[in-house]
Amino acid sequence: MKKNNSIHRQQLFDNGFSVMENIYSDEEIQNILTIIDQTDSSNETFRKTNDLFAIRQFLREIPTVIDLIFTENLKSVMKEIIGGDFFVVKSIYFDKPETSNWYVPYHQDLTISVDKKMEIKNFELWTTKQNQFAVQPPIEFLENITTIRIHLDDTDENNGALRVVPKSHLKKIYRPETIDWNKEIETICRVKKGGIMLMKPLTLHSSKRTTNNKKRRVIHIEFSNRELPNELNWTERINLN
Repeated sequence: MKKNNSIHRQQLFDNGFSVMENIYSDEEIQNILTIIDQTDSSNETFRKTNDLFAIRQFLREIPTVIDLIFTENLKSVMKEIIGGDFFVVKSIYFDKPETSNWYVPYHQDLTISVDKKMEIKNFELWTTKQNQFAVQPPIEFLENITTIRIHLDDTDENNGALRVVPKSHLKKIYRPETIDWNKEIETICRVKKGGIMLMKPLTLHSSKRTTNNKKRRVIHIEFSNRELPNELNWTERINLN
């Protein structure tokens, strides 16, 4: 394993996040954006407001972007940091416009997307959004997931960079209203265009409003290597091998 990848792996599992620069070239980022811009945005999985444009089930909606995202560089990083047997379980594209007032308070990502609703022990809090079922699974499924956020723009505290609470993923379910800021610290995850942020979904994270009139476009992809019980399946599963 490359030394840098070993460090990022350690940061991810110890602190719940890590930032890696220069994963994509400017040309690779532009090629991804060109395909997104050419897509018909009238589908119900597309959400468009003055504060946010989002595409749920992103890789399913725009499959032509898959090969552009999973470059040899990214696949090499993934294999060394999270393992070679992981598959996609969720993908979302976020475009936070230059004048966005979109604010996301501290939270953990506690739900997964599945293909049906079933009575299964410890699978709770079922919801349906855009004909997609979501459920909170047992904690071990959430601990197994790793999120990669691909940054298509420079991102800092002025245009919605994620703010995280380091090591909060180690506390299992951690309700935001119970955060003791006398004991916890907040870290701002600044990421350059073409960089990625690795994150565990149980890491408490938030995003503030845009104040510098600059876009923040991010591709959010979640990975797991765990099969779901019984007849339940990951809705957005994409095998990469």
